[in-house]
Amino acid sequence: MIKNLVRGTTALALALSPLTAPSSAAAATTAPTAAQVLNLADAVDLVPVADESRTGYTRDKFKHWNTGLDASDGCNTRAEVLQTEAVESPAVAAGCKLSGGRWLSYYDGQEVNDPAKLDIDHVVPLAESWDSGASAWDAKRREAYANDQGAAASLVAVTARSNRQKADQDPATWMPPHPDAQCRYIGEWTATKLRWGLTADQVEADALKVYAEACETTVVHYTPAP
Repeated sequence: MIKNLVRGTTALALALSPLTAPSSAAAATTAPTAAQVLNLADAVDLVPVADESRTGYTRDKFKHWNTGLDASDGCNTRAEVLQTEAVESPAVAAGCKLSGGRWLSYYDGQEVNDPAKLDIDHVVPLAESWDSGASAWDAKRREAYANDQGAAASLVAVTARSNRQKADQDPATWMPPHPDAQCRYIGEWTATKLRWGLTADQVEADALKVYAEACETTVVHYTPAP
């Protein structure tokens, strides 16, 4: 049963940067190969529906965090995302030790001043990605997914509490507790599924359609992953 039904609608632009030529093998057959701008309902319709299986999943099959976008800066993906998402930039000491700074955790609307109190959430959790297509990928592609900074929707800095409440649930059973976050979240979830050519099971697909009806002004921008 779908919880936390969206109250009201929220406009959204999820600007994702185009990357190199996408891998057609990894993208769903219905997914285009260039940057796309769609309303949420149309984007949800592009996510293929298929049964899910968690057989063989372990978290260590997705290497993270790796050296990030800049292997010379001494910061891993987590630290780079924290710097990118900071409302006020933290100080960066030797060994990429972060201190100070300020963040807004959009899932629950909480302001955070200590980077240690934040998690970097995979908007579509690693286990969910495995269930919906990543089990067929090689280790290199799973690592790319787990460290994806090529799209603003893929990784987000949120409070540890909200991330752990979410765990590996999809939108049929968990939504951000802050009502103003819900249209954004559904847009980012859908953008990530389309970017990586992932599927949705029937219960998840039904939930996405319900939220898409409520979030009629939400716009999804996505580019298939390279």
